Amino acid sequence: MAGKEQNIDFDKLRGGYYTPSPIAEFICSWAIQNEEDIVLEPSCGDGNFIQAAIERFNELGVNGDELYGRLRGVELIPEEAIKAANRAANFGLNNDTIVNDDFFSFISNQENPVFNSIIGNPPFIRYQNFPKKHRDIAIKMMEDIGLKPNKLTNIWVPFLVICSTLLSENGRLGMVIPAELFQVKYAEQTRVFLSNFFERITIVTFKKLVFDGIQQEVILLLCEKSVTNAHGIRVLQLDDLEELNNIDFDAVAETEVVEIQHDTEKWTKYFLNPREINLLREIKDSNRIPLANDILDADVGIVTGRNEFFMLKQSQVAEWKLQDVTTKVVSKSNQLSGIIFNEADFEFNAQKDLPNQLFLPENTEFKNLDEKSKKYIKYGEEKEFHTGYKCRIRKRWYITPSLWIPQGFALRQVNRYPKLVLNQVEASSTDTIHRVRFISEVFSPESIVICFLNSLTFAFSEVTGRSYGGGVMTFEPTEIEELLIPVVEEHGIDVMLIDELIREDRIEEVLDIVDRAVLIEHYGFSLEETMEFRQIWKKMSDRRINRGKSAKSKPKKKDELV
Repeated sequence: MAGKEQNIDFDKLRGGYYTPSPIAEFICSWAIQNEEDIVLEPSCGDGNFIQAAIERFNELGVNGDELYGRLRGVELIPEEAIKAANRAANFGLNNDTIVNDDFFSFISNQENPVFNSIIGNPPFIRYQNFPKKHRDIAIKMMEDIGLKPNKLTNIWVPFLVICSTLLSENGRLGMVIPAELFQVKYAEQTRVFLSNFFERITIVTFKKLVFDGIQQEVILLLCEKSVTNAHGIRVLQLDDLEELNNIDFDAVAETEVVEIQHDTEKWTKYFLNPREINLLREIKDSNRIPLANDILDADVGIVTGRNEFFMLKQSQVAEWKLQDVTTKVVSKSNQLSGIIFNEADFEFNAQKDLPNQLFLPENTEFKNLDEKSKKYIKYGEEKEFHTGYKCRIRKRWYITPSLWIPQGFALRQVNRYPKLVLNQVEASSTDTIHRVRFISEVFSPESIVICFLNSLTFAFSEVTGRSYGGGVMTFEPTEIEELLIPVVEEHGIDVMLIDELIREDRIEEVLDIVDRAVLIEHYGFSLEETMEFRQIWKKMSDRRINRGKSAKSKPKKKDELV
């Protein structure tokens, strides 16, 4: 049996937390429709879903021996499989109900398995932590249906995809899935697959955390292969678990289902209502607003390999007498308080003793360096800073590569709203901040930075970036370049006024100014449309930020989902 293999780290394979009973009961009640259903739980753990499924069958009038053959649970970890088998036995089911095996191995050895209902909470395990033997089978099964997983693929993805292919013509799948399904790149193919495979997808989310100690947001994914009406996707946002009992699926079917797009775009947009989604789609498809990648290039900041060594405070520069071998760097987004980063800002950060100098000696052999640089490098080697991966693969570990000075910066991590910042200091940035080159021959950097601060761009930022349980939105350089920026050169807006307002955190006033001059007066949007962009941004950002506050209110456990 796969569960008996040696050299398997079962702690890493646990990959999640036990599902709260109300969730297991809700999913089973939705997925198991009649007494004839054949049900699969592909990663049953200690049997929460198994018990909920049995109780659902009991509600449908199926009891005792009548349950035989109706339910099958698979679990890799032996101790968990025993617990699940004991739960099943308490309801009169025999030991055949639970199989101690790797799910993918088990399915590959079955002859045309078909299930009416598939339920569960698949493990959230990084690719490299899943035993190669089982991983290879899972990846091969995905490839056989035309998907191309990579080493970023979390193991919940093949669980979800392969289980989908095992459903009967009218089958239902109900699973607990990480919310990263909405937004991460490695789930792009999965989103397309689900869009094409199921006629209706319902996603249930919660404003409050429902798994104690887990900061990663999870969703309930309810997929139907065949429906008679309301084809598409819908997102139901609930306050907490208690509201699960109040969902009337028939009532929401017609009003809240949106036509699903069969593309790799993120599903974050489906948190919006149909009118809001259609508005954003129309704007994007119209090509009336320039894409950011037509006017700027965004690139990652420098990767030092060991900020503790390379990033220095003013006091450290003075202590080691390294004034001649350091260069200016922005290391945190909170060092960029306005939309202009100037010498006064740099000096202010220096006075606060924030790390804003990069150690950068002459790019030459150690023996040719000045004595002060040699002394500091020896200190770094005593601390074994040079043994880290990024440092040891360099020709000279103490030389940070790819140092170039950008014209501006783009925030990589955003709390309330994104922004671009003009660089007037000849400073570079670490990889916590993206570096920007302005490539437009039509629009000035000042105009681009000002026009970025509008309700339309903010609305698109919330469905383009990615957010996790902590409430912070993160952008990769390509995601910055995907934003729509309604830039105009003759806007009549004072850049110094906008810079001052941003420093004072008066973002609504900034939006009022830029929206009127750019969206309404130049691009011809109505006031009503402009305010709808504003409301989309507020709705999405408030949801994200409030989830972050909820996450911080609960302690983080050691074994947080991976």
